[in-house]
Amino acid sequence: HTPYEELVYGKKKLIMEQHMAGDVDNLAHLLKQISSQDRHGSDITLTSLKKALIEICAAFPIYRTYVHRDPPDPADRLYITRAIQKARERNPALQHELSFMERFLLLRFGDYLQEEERKAWLHFLMRFQQLTAPLMAKGFEDTTLYVYNRLLSLNEVGGEPQRFGTTLEEWHRFNRERAARWPHALNATATHDTKRGEDVRARLNVLSEIPDTWEKQLRLWSRLNRRKKRMVRGRPVPDRNDEYFLYQTLLGALPFRAEEYPSFQERLKAYIVKAVREAKVYTAWLKPDTAYEEAFLAFIDAILSPSPRNRFWPALLSFHRQIAFYGIWNGLSQTLLKLTAPGVPDFYQGTEFWDLNLVDPDNRRPVDFDRRKAVLQEIKGKGPDQRRGLLAELLQTREDGRIKLFLIGKGLEVRQSRPALFARGAYIPVEVEGRWREHIIAFARHWQEEWAISVAPRFLTSLIPLGTLPLGIPVWGDTHLRLPAGAPTLWQEAFSTQPIRGASLLVGEILQHFPVALLVNKERG
Repeated sequence: HTPYEELVYGKKKLIMEQHMAGDVDNLAHLLKQISSQDRHGSDITLTSLKKALIEICAAFPIYRTYVHRDPPDPADRLYITRAIQKARERNPALQHELSFMERFLLLRFGDYLQEEERKAWLHFLMRFQQLTAPLMAKGFEDTTLYVYNRLLSLNEVGGEPQRFGTTLEEWHRFNRERAARWPHALNATATHDTKRGEDVRARLNVLSEIPDTWEKQLRLWSRLNRRKKRMVRGRPVPDRNDEYFLYQTLLGALPFRAEEYPSFQERLKAYIVKAVREAKVYTAWLKPDTAYEEAFLAFIDAILSPSPRNRFWPALLSFHRQIAFYGIWNGLSQTLLKLTAPGVPDFYQGTEFWDLNLVDPDNRRPVDFDRRKAVLQEIKGKGPDQRRGLLAELLQTREDGRIKLFLIGKGLEVRQSRPALFARGAYIPVEVEGRWREHIIAFARHWQEEWAISVAPRFLTSLIPLGTLPLGIPVWGDTHLRLPAGAPTLWQEAFSTQPIRGASLLVGEILQHFPVALLVNKERG
């Protein structure tokens, strides 16, 4: 397999050669025009300048820098020098050209440059920064993310697919910094441009917990479906990488309800055509290979056939049932963290229920807002004395998504009742102790006399068997929260309305009626 960094580099060069050749040529000619008037660059040819420009752009680690008249800030300087260093490593023969360009990308003008010459270089720099952004979008977002398929939940705009998660300590450190520096930034888990729905990602993250089981399923499915592939120019379709992409997509996006399977199959086929064209391996928007695409679509029809002879279909449904079950708890934890971590929670249209959409245009289909309004009114109509019964019903019918809307609604009510706490409050990691401490994320928000504590489970495949709810002392045992110094001892859990008391709180009591918790102090000054 091609290493991730080399894959991105190669795809960005592909885009410059096939899709942005005119932009690169124009910028190279502008660069040559400027360099020919410089004592250090007049001997550099247009060809070598263009090669150096392509290498720097292909190695650029971010979308763009924001250098204007002043020297770049430390972060932008680091990105520019890192890109040039990578270009040097790949092309030692371009040392002179790269060193020449580095001086001007970092605005290290010589004293001999006149004002007009400086303006010309600034103009080039502005144009350069305008090129790297769409190049990253096309080379990374719209190409690499359809080829590098190790775990598709990581393949997201602004993400790092080669990085499998962060430690809890890193996550807490990020949130502390965000609370201090960017308390009003958006907490967004889905947009019109995300590669797959937020709850598709929540499902796929389950695979990272059970790699051995996942590998066995893959080997079985590949064997069951081998004969369903067509040969196109001597190759079986789909290839192994595209087949792996398809299986993950099925697990992540297959609806809960069987009556939706036929329409999902058609949505999936439209999505796969887009995905393989974006990948630009066997087919592409500029040069479609309809033979490959039609063979791939025929493969999808064959493996999703409900025929008794198709052994893959029941095998998929069985494993999907497991992934979808644990994906629900991942999705609820994700939603709670978005609601209560530093920042402003943002909800893309339709994500109030389970978001099992694929990339656009699939995630831009009409949303049944009337249904969502009706459910929200129904939830608001239940009084506190009916809360336990409502929670039991929502857990029983969790696949319809109402449980997620309930969590969002109640979470936003808490934010609305304590605006300063969530807008300005400090972020304090809460220590978790006991047998299952690694399965809990907990943190407090604190502002003056106001407190809130969020409790979100994780890694539930190794905690509960399929079908068991992650609730109560029988599941969580001695796992407990050690509250921060100065924290109150009298709390109310916002979703269940249950009172909680103590400086050391049992997770099994906090999560007795609902799978995530938001504690707020009952007495405020």
